[in-house]
Amino acid sequence: AAETMSHSPDRHLALKVAALGLAMFAFGFALVPLYDVFCAVTGFGGKTSATAVAVVEDPDATRTVRVEFLASVARGAPFTLEPEVSHLEVHPGQLYETHFRARNLTGPTLTAQAVPSVAPGAAARHFNKVECFCFTSQEFAPHEELTLKLQFMVASALPAHVDTLSLSYTYFSASN
Repeated sequence: AAETMSHSPDRHLALKVAALGLAMFAFGFALVPLYDVFCAVTGFGGKTSATAVAVVEDPDATRTVRVEFLASVARGAPFTLEPEVSHLEVHPGQLYETHFRARNLTGPTLTAQAVPSVAPGAAARHFNKVECFCFTSQEFAPHEELTLKLQFMVASALPAHVDTLSLSYTYFSASN
């Protein structure tokens, strides 16, 4: 009976260690979506909200902010993505529109999704996307090129020391 009792604590310890390992794996798996939500809400890390923002125009004609547009494609994604213009000089509080061009480089129909980021990260919450191709995925016919619309406004509350914002999109293949 003494031998049976000595194995019982070992088995409980093994179960506890296994449960701890499983809990750590689950926490690690959930950490990425939780971090994305945190970044979208706070603007931390340059992440911006993935939903449209209702805006009221109230331009500050005394101030100009340079908004630079950058684009990249995830490694292995068979697309091109490029801004129509490299930058715009904008007045905070005024609505602007620009476009990006994307192309499917392959024969099959594919789907892509853009993920935005704003630098400096602390200013991300002041960059409001009214209409953005990043809100939905885009489906491309073979070798199709699409013009993708972006409407945005830089909030008048942008700190005075920030005179340049960089909006960067990374394009990912979302096809199965």
